Amino acid sequence: MRKLTFAFAVLASLGGASLATSASAAPGVPMGVTAPDAVTTTVQMRRMERRMERRMMERRMMKRQMMKRRMMRRM
Repeated sequence: MRKLTFAFAVLASLGGASLATSASAAPGVPMGVTAPDAVTTTVQMRRMERRMERRMMERRMMKRQMMKRRMMRRM
């Protein structure tokens, strides 16, 4: 039973170490062959998404203003 538990612990630590050290898209690829660092694509927002984004930004600004007002009142 101890050997089985020890074997699982060793396998788990090796698996965790391999995940921690290789953060590339293809960890099995030799170091000479690498993938491009970043893939950029342009995505256009729809009207509803822009509206939601704008509303979220407005709410953030309102929260900041309210926080500033509260802080000024306390002084």
